[in-house]
Amino acid sequence: MALNTSIAELHLVEALATFRSQKDLADRAIKQLEDQHLHQALDSNTNNIAVIMKHMAGNMRSRWTDLLTNDGEKPWRDRDGEFIDDFTSAQQLRDCWEQGWDCLFAALSALGPDDLDKTIHIRGEPHTVIKAIDRQLSHYGYHVGQIVLIARILAKDRWTTLTIPRGQSAQYNKTMWKT
Repeated sequence: MALNTSIAELHLVEALATFRSQKDLADRAIKQLEDQHLHQALDSNTNNIAVIMKHMAGNMRSRWTDLLTNDGEKPWRDRDGEFIDDFTSAQQLRDCWEQGWDCLFAALSALGPDDLDKTIHIRGEPHTVIKAIDRQLSHYGYHVGQIVLIARILAKDRWTTLTIPRGQSAQYNKTMWKT
């Protein structure tokens, strides 16, 4: 089934904007923490922010490398290893994070409207490209929410809100609507 070209183009533009927004939200939360907080789990049953970043980056590299030609679960991916915080420096963590996002942005930017209804595979399961994009938007949104919540808890009173502060919705709306 061929997609309407303008709708397909719009979906690509909007997906890219949403991924960029997700990254920005996570980056703004992470910036509010000291480096050691990135490695601090809330308890023994939760992942720390560094592990979530590592997992997201590993997923991105796997899913978005050779998107149209190879299964999204690459044989070289060590998913279980993504849940081990073995970073030796803050720079190593940042590099890992940025490499994942760079892979995603490059692959998504290379897609054209005619690519969205092509069939690709993730762990052998067929997906249209549009379904795969939506799957990753949901997956990354879930993890970005985790990052923000953990950062909010660890920052305590030093936290600067990332969205509309409590009790300021009416003022925000007035500003936006210029009323």
